Amino acid sequence: MRKYFEFEKHGTNYRREFIGGLTTFLAMAYILVVNPLTLSLASIKDYPDALRMDYGAVFVATALAAAIGSIVMGLLGKYPLALAPGMGLNAFFAYTVVLGSGIPWQHALGAVLISGVFFFLLTLTGLREKIINAIPIDLKHAVGAGIGLFITFVGLQNAKIIVNNDATLVGLGDLTAGPTLLAIFGIVVTVIMMTRGINGAVFYGMVITVIVGILFNLIDMPHKVVDSVPSVAPTFGAAFSSFGDSSFYSTSMLGIILTFLFVDFFDNAGTLVAVANQAGIMKDNKLPRAGRALISDSIATTVGAVLGTSTTTSYIESSAGVAAGARTGFAALVTAGFFILSLFFFPLLSVVTAPVTAPALIIVGVLMVSSLGKIDWKKFEIAVPSFLTMIAMPLSYSIATGIAVGFIFYPITMMVKGRTKEINPIMYFFFVIFVLYFIFLK
Repeated sequence: MRKYFEFEKHGTNYRREFIGGLTTFLAMAYILVVNPLTLSLASIKDYPDALRMDYGAVFVATALAAAIGSIVMGLLGKYPLALAPGMGLNAFFAYTVVLGSGIPWQHALGAVLISGVFFFLLTLTGLREKIINAIPIDLKHAVGAGIGLFITFVGLQNAKIIVNNDATLVGLGDLTAGPTLLAIFGIVVTVIMMTRGINGAVFYGMVITVIVGILFNLIDMPHKVVDSVPSVAPTFGAAFSSFGDSSFYSTSMLGIILTFLFVDFFDNAGTLVAVANQAGIMKDNKLPRAGRALISDSIATTVGAVLGTSTTTSYIESSAGVAAGARTGFAALVTAGFFILSLFFFPLLSVVTAPVTAPALIIVGVLMVSSLGKIDWKKFEIAVPSFLTMIAMPLSYSIATGIAVGFIFYPITMMVKGRTKEINPIMYFFFVIFVLYFIFLK
């Protein structure tokens, strides 16, 4: 195992990989609760139960899709990158497709399945890998920094340090509230340990935060340790049933499939680049084994759709595991193992609350923004698309939108500067596609 994952080459060991994999799991464990709530439209009180996805089945599908996707990524891609049903895409699935358009959730799963198969075919041709390698190095660094700002913003929101403000969009929250104070405590503890150079500081910070939260009654002790695993039967294979319905073959469904394709592609590409940069895996602006990593994502999406969940994609929370020491695919296997265990120990996940994960997201954001120093800010034609890529992610609350804005401006500024020959032809294609993307969104 050490030889297969090249521990010596990456300067790691079983302990660091285990802690990194566990940290990643804890940072993304919320999806086990949030995804079933989202896809079952639990927040919509008057929605007919007959049209809802089964909560228990979606929970099992979420855990299994995350486990299978992470295993494939670990063994095939060898990246310390975990996968799970993506946030944002699950909201699009539930609120835009099912609730907003009145499309049956079985049809929505069918659309996800088709997008996963199409991704797989694209990856086999090598096109997806060529696209990622065509992205200029400065924009790759900007993507990493932008995602760092984005997840820091998410962490600050989860901690209620930053809240909604009708006058200014955002504002400072109530810093005297118990959960917010707990998150601030976690940030301080983690910062101290990180500053002291303690390996696994992010993970230890989360553990200490949980203990303090329980002691001060801010986190409830779980009432159960083990519970029975729900049945996945209500959603398993439901995607295939949509193919026999003539209403599935419509222009609106084509648009839905393309949206799943588009957002997943660039969210996954951005996450892969960011985590690879942070882990020191990217060499000479190239992602080693990028094709394998992308195939892993495609397989995970396809399997997830068959099980009964929205698009499965690479998780930026994997960067928390990298910060804790993860460097190889073994960490992804560890994360997968915990997702499988979560099927039986679901009640224990109640201690992994937003104030517990918020410090990890914020600290990881600090680490990822360091890639800004590698951007050539002295050249305005580079600075503009890099800055817009970075700033648009948190402000639009979308990784894909940030990439789109930056990639539109890159060929413009480079052509005006007379550096046309340095532009990869694929970037012109991006320009057209992203312009159409914003038109389509409208």
